[in-house]
Amino acid sequence: MTVHVRPFADADEDAVVALWQAAGLTRPWNDPHRDIARKRLVQRELFLVAEDEGGLVGSAMAGYDGHRGWVYYLAVAPDRQGQGIGRLLMTEAEARLAALGCPKVNVQLRSGNEAVTAFYDRLGYAADGATGLGKRLIPDA
Repeated sequence: MTVHVRPFADADEDAVVALWQAAGLTRPWNDPHRDIARKRLVQRELFLVAEDEGGLVGSAMAGYDGHRGWVYYLAVAPDRQGQGIGRLLMTEAEARLAALGCPKVNVQLRSGNEAVTAFYDRLGYAADGATGLGKRLIPDA
């Protein structure tokens, strides 16, 4: 099946949330529907989905703050992993960020998700000596 990447459409929301859940990306403290609602308001064109004739099989949410680009919620349906869909999504996200003048892209890996490190290694990502810290300003739960 041919997979193509396109911008997220409102009708994709439930399928995207189901994909994130199947891929193990959701957490109790992050409401995925709220994350999607927030992304609809900012750089919506950087929220990508991958689909084939069978439906939605991947997603990537990117952003650019004028200094760095970021990719979040990179997800591929568990039964479609290892087929190049993640690479396709990252290539498109990187191209869109580069078109905005973005000089560097960062990703964050959750503790316990080290298995995905090899995927990012193959794409040219490497530890850069930074530690991610976070502070919640608006609680979802």
